[in-house]
Amino acid sequence: MTPSRDISRLLEIMAQLRTPGSGCPWDLEQNFATIAPYAIEEAHEVAEAIARGDLDDLRDELGDLLLQVVFHARMAEEQNAFAFGDVVEAITRKMIRRHPHVFADKDGNLTPAHVKGAWERIKAEEKAERAARRPGQEQAAASLLSGVKAGQPALVRAMELQRKASTVGFDWHDPRAVLQKIREECDEIEQALDDHDADELADETGDLLFALVNLARHVDTDPEMALRRTNAKFERRFAYIERALAAQGRTLDQATLDEMDALWNEAKGSEVKEQEIPASSRP
Repeated sequence: MTPSRDISRLLEIMAQLRTPGSGCPWDLEQNFATIAPYAIEEAHEVAEAIARGDLDDLRDELGDLLLQVVFHARMAEEQNAFAFGDVVEAITRKMIRRHPHVFADKDGNLTPAHVKGAWERIKAEEKAERAARRPGQEQAAASLLSGVKAGQPALVRAMELQRKASTVGFDWHDPRAVLQKIREECDEIEQALDDHDADELADETGDLLFALVNLARHVDTDPEMALRRTNAKFERRFAYIERALAAQGRTLDQATLDEMDALWNEAKGSEVKEQEIPASSRP
């Protein structure tokens, strides 16, 4: 079998991998639950490639993410539930329905706020239709926050919960007010440390993280991407420490915390100097 730009080839490959007797033993033993974590992992790797600005890697990671969709669709097809084509039809129908200002004979002069409002309204209608298709199930009480998906990463879900609550005015209107809340949460963590209360420490740490996400939202920063950039910065500066010690013929175990802190500050200083040099003057 040869590679192809046609999605049908990928579907054929997955079908062959899942064929009992001649397929791949690992692929054959998988189910929805065992594959789900890989879909989350691949989504994160897509975001990581974007953060690095690596478009070649992004192409490959998007392929890996697409494979997860194909894998789930194949397992569903084996259970006569739905097939890949049904997935494509469902999302195309949804996108057409949620963009009446683009795909229908509507006034195209809409502001982003109007588009977002229409999107939320249509999503609510779709949710009600899905609920109506499950009459045998007891319906939970409607909540403004019930549409926020539980399976999202915690940082992303915190952001969505806050955004949803803000639509009815439950929100701060000044980032400095959020900053004050962060200070309050820090004080509560300090109190929990004094009390040696592990459960309270866990709760207050969560509260602090939630408040930090709120600050990110108010300053128009994606907390997930911001943390990814900080992770990359930490790795870069730590690698500087390792290289500097190696140049001295030493290892991390042989260095004191003060020495590592000094090298960290060197790394930080060198980055600042690099940023101050005009791009046209850099080697």
